[in-house]
Amino acid sequence: MNSDTSGALEGAVVAVAGAAGPAGRAALLRLAEAGATVVASDADAERLAEAVDAARYAHGGATVTGDTVDLLDLAATREWAAKTEKEFGRIDGVVHLVGGWRGSAGFTASDPADWALLEKLLIRTVQNTSLAFHDALLRSDLGRYVLISAAGASKPTAGNAAYSAAKAAAEAWTLALADSFRKAGGDEGPSAAAAILVVKALVHDAMRAERPNAKFAGFTDVTELADAIAGVWDRPARELNGQRLWLTPAP
Repeated sequence: MNSDTSGALEGAVVAVAGAAGPAGRAALLRLAEAGATVVASDADAERLAEAVDAARYAHGGATVTGDTVDLLDLAATREWAAKTEKEFGRIDGVVHLVGGWRGSAGFTASDPADWALLEKLLIRTVQNTSLAFHDALLRSDLGRYVLISAAGASKPTAGNAAYSAAKAAAEAWTLALADSFRKAGGDEGPSAAAAILVVKALVHDAMRAERPNAKFAGFTDVTELADAIAGVWDRPARELNGQRLWLTPAP
């Protein structure tokens, strides 16, 4: 397979963490459509099963599987990575979609409990998936680690202190992963890449139905995000590695 061609995902094996939400569902559909074998995980087994079934039905013949994995447990995450590589023979990508949000009316109203939750959801899961899949991605000829982040990581607001700080930490961790890939590539450049897709916020059809008069200005539709995720395999690792790709205007 060649990461410079539009068919790069044909036959690729991609793990999607946090796959049961609207963004995860869109990503599963898009990756399956591109011919990838998709290995999905989420903490919510019921919603995960629904997301996996939807992708299978939409793309008959696509291999889409689901695993309920505790991504806060490094050993369990490593076990998932090892099992996936053993079963499918390779791992060509990890898409990190584990999300969560907590905000406050203002800076002094920030609740330490919000940080405790977001540190787990937005940072720990990135640490564990990147550590668990690092070596497998290097063994692939088109390994990609994709973090979905938010513009607030670069321009925090007073009421989003915990969320923005957690996203910024997740970005820093992902850029450290990119540096590891760079060093492993030596003079020839990296064979694997870690990249960050930055959105203002996400929107999907159900949100529009609930708020028909809302503008959702600057928001990225989950289908657009899914296209951007698939698109990272169309770019050479050397060009992609360590990049923030903005899907909304940069602040």
